[in-house]
Amino acid sequence: MTPVELSRTVLHAVRRAVDVGELSVAVPERVRVTPPGPGGCGDYATNVALQLARPAGQPALRVADVLRAHLLGHDGIHDVFVTGPGFLNISLREAHADAGARRLIEEILRRGERYGHREHAGPGAEPQAVVHVRCPREPRALVHADVVARLLRATRTTPTAVRVTRTGPPPSPATPEWADLLAVTDDEADEATDAAVTLDAAPVDLRPETVDIRPTPLPIPALGDLLALGPDAARWALLHPAPHDRPRADPAYLVQRESNPLFRVRYAHARTRALLRNAADLGFGPEPGPLDRPEAATLLAVLADHPRVLDRAATHHAPDALARHLVTVADAALPCLLTVLPLGEEKPSAAHRARLALAEAAGTVLAGGLSLLGIDAPDHL
Repeated sequence: MTPVELSRTVLHAVRRAVDVGELSVAVPERVRVTPPGPGGCGDYATNVALQLARPAGQPALRVADVLRAHLLGHDGIHDVFVTGPGFLNISLREAHADAGARRLIEEILRRGERYGHREHAGPGAEPQAVVHVRCPREPRALVHADVVARLLRATRTTPTAVRVTRTGPPPSPATPEWADLLAVTDDEADEATDAAVTLDAAPVDLRPETVDIRPTPLPIPALGDLLALGPDAARWALLHPAPHDRPRADPAYLVQRESNPLFRVRYAHARTRALLRNAADLGFGPEPGPLDRPEAATLLAVLADHPRVLDRAATHHAPDALARHLVTVADAALPCLLTVLPLGEEKPSAAHRARLALAEAAGTVLAGGLSLLGIDAPDHL
């Protein structure tokens, strides 16, 4: 059972409790499950009982007990414990946990860097919606608008044509260098940014949705420092802070050390690619299967959360949410990469192939996320 499948199972338990009259609440659209926090246990935990307690007019512990009874009837669930103020801690049956992990990894490897994108959101799809993204002619706004456009095209439930319009004068001193560096267009004409599905191809009767992008701008004196960062670090410096925070063109983004989140993300991706090369030299490749390392559960949970993060980043026009998620993926992946290859005289086994498949899945998610941010994912670092 994957985290997505478990989320649906918990949601179904809520719906059953409502149907039989044990809870009187509106059934939420989704339920989030995560690895248990401090004081938790089992494979996954959810705070859904805490979220429903107030609208249900019942204590969270009572809501948790109601949901626990419905969850225990599911074949894939071994046990459910209630901890703290009402957290549900869920232990899966071993066979279901292994099968869920395998299906998740297979799905990521099948979809590649488009994992988390809507299946229809590909080249050649007839647009069914139009979004007009407007932003000031300023470096940070242009980069945010570019990434928001990518996110909208990737996550909309219907094929969407996106047009980015730049307004106002360029920052002074005006220079084309920052536009070239950041891979954004800063011309006087409005431009449809989707080469595959252009606005001109959209049906004329579609009323465009308007999205205004106005993050806190980069101070004009910092433009020179931004140019010195190079394209990838410059985009990260503008995208990683929340839109309301002031960005910094900090040379620390170029430093290859653990304190630099961009380095951790790109290093984790490069390590996954190096492991695939090294494994090929040893004569084995990735093959999804049972994972015997405890740290794998944390990584599986954040990989399963990737589609939700993309939807959230697109809905809230928040590229920073994707950037922070990639840091979380990298931090969860790095401990898992230490045990992928055989040591000493050890021969490659099914466990090594399964760990390698998990590593490849993590690298795939990192590469896809960086691509949406317009940042290179190097195979060597």
